[in-house]
Amino acid sequence: MAKVLITSARVISGSILLAIAAPALAEGVPAGTLIENTASATYDAGGGEETIDSNTVVLRVDELLDVAVASLDPGPIPATTGDAVLTFSVTNTGNGPEAYFLTANPAQAGNDFDPTVDGIAVDTNGNGVYDPGVDEILVGPETTAILDPDQILTVFVLLSVPAAAVDLDQADVDLLAEAVTGTGTPGTTFAGQGENGGDAVVGPNGADDNAIGTIIVGITTVDLVKSASVLDPFGGTTVVPGSVITYTIAATVTGSGSVNGLLITDPIPADTTYVASSLALDGSALTDAADADAGEASDAAGISVDIGTAAGGTDYSVTFDVSVD
Repeated sequence: MAKVLITSARVISGSILLAIAAPALAEGVPAGTLIENTASATYDAGGGEETIDSNTVVLRVDELLDVAVASLDPGPIPATTGDAVLTFSVTNTGNGPEAYFLTANPAQAGNDFDPTVDGIAVDTNGNGVYDPGVDEILVGPETTAILDPDQILTVFVLLSVPAAAVDLDQADVDLLAEAVTGTGTPGTTFAGQGENGGDAVVGPNGADDNAIGTIIVGITTVDLVKSASVLDPFGGTTVVPGSVITYTIAATVTGSGSVNGLLITDPIPADTTYVASSLALDGSALTDAADADAGEASDAAGISVDIGTAAGGTDYSVTFDVSVD
């Protein structure tokens, strides 16, 4: 009786050999890869062993279309009645190159107000922060460049907050990404529209995804900037014994709300002496004693100015002099 041994040889194209050395793709084998398979049979019919091959079956891996969108903000983003920026990531989770339509929708249930979408920008320089004049603003319909499998793109949604928004109002904004080739029920096929002429098949997430970012109005902050000017005993600006240093502390309150208990303090620097009666707020003199006005100053305690409640959009300037010992 003739003995027959049947084996199978599997050959994968060069493109998949390259992929073996690269990180695993979100959806596996790259689109367009050819999977080739040839069977063989070995037998002895009495005249010695012979081997024959079957025809080769060649299958092309179709392109899976999918995407993941996520908010990159740690929480609600503070915004005044002006501009705000929300940051998102868009990741190609398919197995082939794909571009995505982006849509930002500020009309969300439960919003205290609906901001205006001024545009969607991509992080051109890759620093994760929106840089006006540097990061590219997409022109409608807002479409990303073609992203390779597993490529992550950072995008910014640029918003305007209406003047009617009040303290602590919040608004959600939804960013939707949709595969340009098409979306739909998982398994939907777009014939011939995949990589290398193969089909494109909608992946498990429907080839679209969305995420929510949130802005909040009325977060009020205070910025302090301190500067100094010098007048020396000779009318110049050198710092020598006897020179008088005038310090200026500029406080800027930003936001549509207000802050309470704003107190500005500054110690008298070592090797200097406070110049009596030099303390002033916004150009108006304050007494050095702890009395009815907002100021107090001494060499031991330094200076303090109690502004109290300060509304967003206001500025304050505190000045005082010291002499170099």
